[in-house]
Amino acid sequence: SPSTAALEPGSAVSPTAITMPSPSPTTAPAVDRNPAAYVEDLPYVVSVDPADFVAVADNPYWPLAAGTTTVLEGDGERIVVEVTDYSKVILGVTTTVVRDRAYEDGRLIEDTLDWYAQDRWGNVWYFGEETTEYENGTPVSTAGSWEAGVDGARPGIVMLAQPHVGDVYRNEYYVGEAEDLSKVIALDGTLTVPLGAFEATVTTEDWTPLEPSQLERKVYAPGVGLIAEGPVDDPLAIELVEFRKP
Repeated sequence: SPSTAALEPGSAVSPTAITMPSPSPTTAPAVDRNPAAYVEDLPYVVSVDPADFVAVADNPYWPLAAGTTTVLEGDGERIVVEVTDYSKVILGVTTTVVRDRAYEDGRLIEDTLDWYAQDRWGNVWYFGEETTEYENGTPVSTAGSWEAGVDGARPGIVMLAQPHVGDVYRNEYYVGEAEDLSKVIALDGTLTVPLGAFEATVTTEDWTPLEPSQLERKVYAPGVGLIAEGPVDDPLAIELVEFRKP
């Protein structure tokens, strides 16, 4: 099960030995604005060069400053996201470990360690997750866990440096387990949540081919990140209630 106890601050786990396929003519190179673009019926091929990644993740819509805590609540659910000062090396890239815990009526239902890194163009990449679901305090499943470079899994992008309306990109890619996608549907929006009013927001629609009928909306604010999410018929089901910076 996920545990930061086995990690030391600033520590790095040895990379998995893997040779990623070279980009095909149908796949955008990493210098493109949308390097994890989704094109239906075309294979997803991505190349990872550790030299293209930076130590500081400062994308305004997905900042990763160690010590930051974000809390969202709604419909009896509470989500606590903590940016740790731990690291994990994946495919030669030093990723930041983010702990994401979900509670339902006060009980822990999911505990996840996510691994992110930003490239030098400002895109924030997702390299995998170690997740555990709980029932009555007991771990019951690790379904959905994956790591880029292991068993054919490949990294995706969680936030573009320059999102445009209509952009569609892969968040993750592990066939049959993790295939989330995002589409940018609005820019420069405004939204008021319990913590306050935010401007210049980015809104995405998120789904997975594994469960195509389940569509979600997510809203991001500069300097904070995620401030609201929910199904398309209730996009403000879970909203930002706390945000603490180091």
